[in-house]
Amino acid sequence: MSKSLELKVSDFLSQQNIAIAGVSRTEHSSAANLIYRRFRDQGYQVYAINPNADEVEGDTCYRSLKAIPRRIDGAVIVTPPKATEQVVHDCAERGITRVWMHNGMHSAVSSVSEEAVEFCEQHDITVIAGACPMMFGKTSDGGHRFIKLCYQLAGRLPA
Repeated sequence: MSKSLELKVSDFLSQQNIAIAGVSRTEHSSAANLIYRRFRDQGYQVYAINPNADEVEGDTCYRSLKAIPRRIDGAVIVTPPKATEQVVHDCAERGITRVWMHNGMHSAVSSVSEEAVEFCEQHDITVIAGACPMMFGKTSDGGHRFIKLCYQLAGRLPA
């Protein structure tokens, strides 16, 4: 893992208020829902985002980042790339300076959008463009740490 990725991950995971964009109201085994539960179970204050839901995982769900009534420290984005672009614009409007665009081994579609990455860089938003937060730190588990090792060996971890 590069030093810059290590620092980005450490900074992101040291925050407390995390929004998870892309949670599903019906597919509780979706990557976004799994990440949401893992962060919640590890003591983070998490905020579910889905434009079509009022409740997810038994918690209040917000239609957008703009609807969350509290300060948000970071956003994990688990959406199609086109939706990622809107979410990062919302992050900039809200003053959110940390974004993690999910790209997992089992995901059919990556959340990473080159346009969204460029937008983040131009607006002083620290971006982790790929991988899964469950591969790192206290949100990780053995299976995800193994996947992280495979990604490292294959050179697939983000910069």
